[in-house]
Amino acid sequence: QVQIVESGGGSVQAGGSLRLSCVASRTTLSIKAMGWYRQAPGQQRELVAVASSGGSTNYADSLKGRFTISRDNAKNTVYLQMNSLKPEDTAVYYCNLKFYYNPNHDYWGQGTQVTVSS
Repeated sequence: QVQIVESGGGSVQAGGSLRLSCVASRTTLSIKAMGWYRQAPGQQRELVAVASSGGSTNYADSLKGRFTISRDNAKNTVYLQMNSLKPEDTAVYYCNLKFYYNPNHDYWGQGTQVTVSS
């Protein structure tokens, strides 16, 4: 069973930066996409950014320019650099995986809390 572990969350003041990391382990299967979603209290989970194994990336329009996703395929790791953080970025951030063998199935990490204070 794949293990997905996120790290790097925490509390920061508005305008600050955080870098999230997500490592997928206990799998030899090829990962098609790794990405980040977030869920604020009372809100639905939403896409933040996704990186494919081929290097293409996709961002939520509202986050372009502030957030940057990167991926190390050899390490099954994906990163999210978050700059110029705003209080509305406060949420639980979840790592998401899709494997080539079953790209319609989502695998999720436990989530890491990001809190931005004004």
